[in-house]
Amino acid sequence: MKRRNTVASVQHRIVTILVGAVVLMGLLLVRVGWIQAIDGEQYSREAAMQQTKDMAISSKRGTIYDRNMNPLAQSSSAETVTVNPAAIREVGKTNEVATELAAILEMDKDKVYSYLARDSKYEIIKKRIDRDQAAAIRDKKLAGVTLVEDFKRYYPGGTLGAHVIGFVGEDNQGLAGIEMIYENYLKGLPGKIITAQNAAGTNMPYEYEKYIDPENGVNVVLTLDEVAQRKAEDALKKAVENYDVRNGAACIIMEAKTGEILAMATYPTFDLNDAYTIVDEKLREEIKEIEDDKERTQKASDALNKQWRNKAVVDSYEPGSTFKAMVAAMALEENLVSLNENFVCTGSVHVANYNIGCWNRNGHGTETFVQGVYNSCNPVFMSIGSRLGTARFYKYFKAFGFGAATGFDLPGEAAGLFHSLDRFNEAELATASFGQGFTVTPLQLITAYSAITNDGTMVKPRLIKSLVDDDGNVIKNYEPEIIRQVVSKETANTVCQILEGVASEGTSKNAYIEGYHIAGKTGTSEKTPRGNGKYVASFVGFAPADDPEVICLVMLDEPMGPSYMGGQIAAPTFKEIMSDVLTHMQIENDSKQEYIFVPSIVGQKLGDAKKALDDAGFKYTVRGEGDTVVAQSPGVGTALGNNSIVIIYTEEMAEDYVTVPDLNGYFASDANQILINAGLNMKVNGANGVSTSVLVGTQDPVAGTEVPRGTVVTVEYNYTTNVH
Repeated sequence: MKRRNTVASVQHRIVTILVGAVVLMGLLLVRVGWIQAIDGEQYSREAAMQQTKDMAISSKRGTIYDRNMNPLAQSSSAETVTVNPAAIREVGKTNEVATELAAILEMDKDKVYSYLARDSKYEIIKKRIDRDQAAAIRDKKLAGVTLVEDFKRYYPGGTLGAHVIGFVGEDNQGLAGIEMIYENYLKGLPGKIITAQNAAGTNMPYEYEKYIDPENGVNVVLTLDEVAQRKAEDALKKAVENYDVRNGAACIIMEAKTGEILAMATYPTFDLNDAYTIVDEKLREEIKEIEDDKERTQKASDALNKQWRNKAVVDSYEPGSTFKAMVAAMALEENLVSLNENFVCTGSVHVANYNIGCWNRNGHGTETFVQGVYNSCNPVFMSIGSRLGTARFYKYFKAFGFGAATGFDLPGEAAGLFHSLDRFNEAELATASFGQGFTVTPLQLITAYSAITNDGTMVKPRLIKSLVDDDGNVIKNYEPEIIRQVVSKETANTVCQILEGVASEGTSKNAYIEGYHIAGKTGTSEKTPRGNGKYVASFVGFAPADDPEVICLVMLDEPMGPSYMGGQIAAPTFKEIMSDVLTHMQIENDSKQEYIFVPSIVGQKLGDAKKALDDAGFKYTVRGEGDTVVAQSPGVGTALGNNSIVIIYTEEMAEDYVTVPDLNGYFASDANQILINAGLNMKVNGANGVSTSVLVGTQDPVAGTEVPRGTVVTVEYNYTTNVH
């Protein structure tokens, strides 16, 4: 009996164990199934992370070109230093590697050591090092240190087009301008190297490595013209310095029929290769001396943001008399005025409770409407503004695009300010009729002028011409875009004819360019609060007047020199810019003088360079004993007459300076020979072009100035009437 009980007990235990085993196996199977079905993906990822190492491969950022495929922003090869702290610790080299890297990379050793001490298998020590540093690291053959291919952004023109092109940050991400707006196209897609690792964290043999190619970014072709852009920037710099312009300057050059921006310049500017350095040395030193860290950081940030502002797009100002072209178009379109209708200007007009003056306090007397435009007479425009009335004026104001952003390619575009219709009364209408009491941006104003120059049809301004791949294949073309018909073709053409007279007979004489039908309007607006002595001088002009191709706007903010009048300082700046731009664009000139462009000869063998200059019609002088051209003067694209001199440098040397002779009182032909004898070149502007029977008036640079041999001396006739 006892034995039977013992056997039964053993059998029970066996059954219990078997049941427990079956239950346990069932639970294990359920868990395995759960892991595979539910958590499998997560565990696979974790296993892959333990068994593999990903190394990013940078994609090459797309190039930004001007309209002629000259690179404005490009990426050059560089290398980034990465380390595997675990592998370095395994061989006991942490301190040694930290010391060597710190010395080569000119970094603090403690900072480098902090990277190597991390519980990690991949750390970036320094991005985009120079070639010498990369070579030194290779020579050292440091354990756990890898050089990864990378790309460094470079801007060949330095300051050229800075406020348009923008710049990138440390990670090559666009932070401003086109670099930011077209980031998704330019950045490309990074690649990867996936490497298998053993239990110790070191790389397995090559056959366990997978390479995923990066995709280069798309190239962006701008509408900018490098030559026009450089000319605009140089002329603005000169104007700011000569006229003591305190609050900066802006210039836009636009194709009249397409809206394509050929140049957009803001001055002061900055170097895109060093965007985070405050250009104003005095301000930079003042900020350095601020003791409070928070205040110093804020001041530096404010200074940089101001430095990066694109004045042509972001800042608004009162347009002054440049707006009168729009008011003239409104009145003509509504048949409220005839060209020969007489007006009387006594120097002021009483409106509401105000006496509002003309810029000419003595008055213009009796004048026709056309003469009133030539004279930029405020009472004439107040009169036709009154005829329009607030409702019609407001309608056309909006139709010309004021009070709203254009939808331009760059960020931060301002809309300007205008009176609300319920507060737009008689006095506000009077001042608005001659361009005061509201604000516009330079971009809005030049866009409005496109309606005048383009048969009444306003076109949208744009900066992008196309997107292309590295083989030059066009991915996307951007076509001109019409905004709306603002006035009739007849009205627009009439205004063009009137504005041509303004340039030849009226207040814009200083914008006249020999051989071209120039049309345009000056502007001088007093900044608020009135009476503070601060003004904005501006000019908007276009050519040829009978079939406009190019519009140019110049705006000088707070000139504090001898004159603040648009006709005195903005019009001559326009003239300096457009004299070269019209020639560069090969727009037909009616005068006999033919200009040719200085070709690029840098990098050529001396014999080839001489032949290129001979073929182009230039004389030349060689400086140096080498057989390859390393520099030239004047620069590529400079427009000069036949027999002008190009200086060829075949060795790096200090520039050869000569003294500018005094040309005052000489006939133009004699002045040209005097300059040639001195090793200089001449360009003639003014009412009589290059006629041999006229005398030189002014010259730039002035007599006695020391300039590099080959410099272009501009001689011209400058009208000095106090024009508005």
